Amino acid sequence: MGFIAESFRTALSLIFSADQDVFAAVRTSVGVAAWSVLLAAVFGIPVGLGVGVNQFPLKRVVIVVLNSLMAMPTVVLGLLVYGLVSRQGPLGGRGLLFTPNAMVIGQTLLAVPIVANYTLSVIKGADSRIVPTALTLGAGSLRSMMQLTREVRFGIMAAVIAGFGRVISEVGVAMMLGGNIRWYTRTMTTAIALETSKGEFAFGLALGIILMVVSFSINILLTFMQESHQP
Repeated sequence: MGFIAESFRTALSLIFSADQDVFAAVRTSVGVAAWSVLLAAVFGIPVGLGVGVNQFPLKRVVIVVLNSLMAMPTVVLGLLVYGLVSRQGPLGGRGLLFTPNAMVIGQTLLAVPIVANYTLSVIKGADSRIVPTALTLGAGSLRSMMQLTREVRFGIMAAVIAGFGRVISEVGVAMMLGGNIRWYTRTMTTAIALETSKGEFAFGLALGIILMVVSFSINILLTFMQESHQP
């Protein structure tokens, strides 16, 4: 217990002294995760809405594929994107490998199925009369979809937050595509893995505390927003 207590005190000291290595990893993690989930929302929300509202022959197949993609191992996804952005890959000339941009690409692909699936679940649970009623009142297809989105907005926000939670805690893609470069592509999770393996438990604990605070804060914010808009 003495080791844990001493490590905890050291971790708090690193946090409150604004240690450069600690907060460089925090900035990279939050920045990459924010861009990734933003792009995932741009692609995932329309997919979830489209699959949930429309009827088409291969709808069940698409749902099965989306569910399967949620379980894709991150190292496999990282391997596939690595092949695309490496020097021998089709995007090799753009110099993306071991940059934050490569991490954003990988984590976006990781988050899109999550956002799409959660959005699809929200649409399935919504009142099925929303879109027909809007169409009956003279709204076009686009305005009807916008009305549906407005009605389930908190569920969609939860989908985006679920995607954020997935990517900010991810290790495999960040390590393979970012390279864990100090002050450039080192994230909280990759730094925790590296420093703990070096015996720097307190450093890893400091980043773990910040990671938990970030994750909990976002979920608390969503809960507060949902409760504040309840009738």
